[in-house]
Amino acid sequence: MKIKLISIIVIATLFSGLGWKLYTSQNEAVENKASALTTVELGDIESVVTSQGTLEPKNYVDIGAQVSGMILKMHIEIGDHVKNGDLIAEIDPDVYEASVLANQAELKNLQAQKAEKQAYLKQAQQKYDRNVRLYKSKAVSQEVLQDSENTLDITKANIMAVDAQIEKAQSTLSASETNLKFTKIYSSMNGTVVSQEVQEGQTINASQTTPTIVQVANLDTMTVVAEVAEADVMKLKPDMDVYFSTLGSGERKWNGIVRQIEPTPEIVNDVVLYNVLVDVDNEDGVLMSGMTTQMFFVLASAKDVPVIPVSVLKHRVEEKDTAQGQAYRVVVEESDGPKPRVIIVSVADRTHAAITEGLQVGEKIITTPPANKKRAKSEKEKSKNMGPGGPSGRRGL
Repeated sequence: MKIKLISIIVIATLFSGLGWKLYTSQNEAVENKASALTTVELGDIESVVTSQGTLEPKNYVDIGAQVSGMILKMHIEIGDHVKNGDLIAEIDPDVYEASVLANQAELKNLQAQKAEKQAYLKQAQQKYDRNVRLYKSKAVSQEVLQDSENTLDITKANIMAVDAQIEKAQSTLSASETNLKFTKIYSSMNGTVVSQEVQEGQTINASQTTPTIVQVANLDTMTVVAEVAEADVMKLKPDMDVYFSTLGSGERKWNGIVRQIEPTPEIVNDVVLYNVLVDVDNEDGVLMSGMTTQMFFVLASAKDVPVIPVSVLKHRVEEKDTAQGQAYRVVVEESDGPKPRVIIVSVADRTHAAITEGLQVGEKIITTPPANKKRAKSEKEKSKNMGPGGPSGRRGL
């Protein structure tokens, strides 16, 4: 019986010791957590608005055909570099050459008619002048004089009518010659052929709309069309700094500025998006039309400044805000103990904040207030007096 009683006491003592060890280790963990410190570090902070975008040339032109017909010859291919005035394509000119010849013949016919009318005019003028002299000598009647005068006026009117017909024929001939020139299509700018819409032998119809033959673009300067949500677009403004990356570009980033914020939105899946145009240099030709970009619009930035986690900023002090930023109260671990301090935050992102005033690099901020030491000590002493059988440390038998 005594042996069994001793065994029970030993087992109880072991469990009591194990429980105390577990309790003290948990208590130490709580104390360490309660007095956690965050060190102020040196760093860079950017406040940005992000969005997706698509690249396209800033300057481009759709070169089209102004006359209908079959594409007789294409003189370029996609990717070719062309200059202003270079021949792009030719349309079959036979119909337009025939029209020019017909109009030229019509003009010659009218010019011949005018020559005939001018001969009649000369004859009518001579007859009228003679009748005037004869009428003065009473050799002809007044009626004969008036008839010759009317014939002269009618001949002059006929010549005027032929002149009008000649002007019309000249205009028609000019239009035909212009259409004939339009059968040769030339580039209107320096650039690169980025698309070709037709092929040799294809017939195009320009009677209603101007069909596009090729698109020529200047790829030295590209434009990113960024789609920005309505919640963020009011934060942006022209001439704002932007940088972006593309799929496959690795660590490389391109810098640009906001050129324009288009006022008309696009609604995609009930989301209101505004197009923001950003220009960027592309002298090396790496950027191409249609590439997808990840945009970063820089609202504010700070470099080589004291930085702390934004989770520390829990107590705003609005009455102490300054032009340099917003004021917060934090607890700083100093040599003589924890001290409250007001700091000024200039820029913040999702995780960190830049400090303008109130903190120096290397200082430590208490992220969680320490527990009451007296209470912790009392609980510790109380737990020491606890034994397997209660406060006396003895178990009743």
